[in-house]
Amino acid sequence: MVKRAISHLIKTAHQDNKTVSICGQAPSEYPELASFLIQQGIDYISVNPDMVKETKQNVARIEQRIILDNATGKGRQAVESYAW
Repeated sequence: MVKRAISHLIKTAHQDNKTVSICGQAPSEYPELASFLIQQGIDYISVNPDMVKETKQNVARIEQRIILDNATGKGRQAVESYAW
């Protein structure tokens, strides 16, 4: 239910040409949440300074996988199913 609400919020904001960001430790402590947010099109993720490097690396991996899948015609599949 919460994920559905977040997804709806991101989609609606983008339709109105608004950016969407989230602050807090959750995306860095729970990589699956960061993955979900990226798949939904979140624009910015803000985390505490001690988690910036790790979170940037995680986001880069997820975005690379999405780009690769789009280039190969696989589309946006569930990132959780990928073997890194």
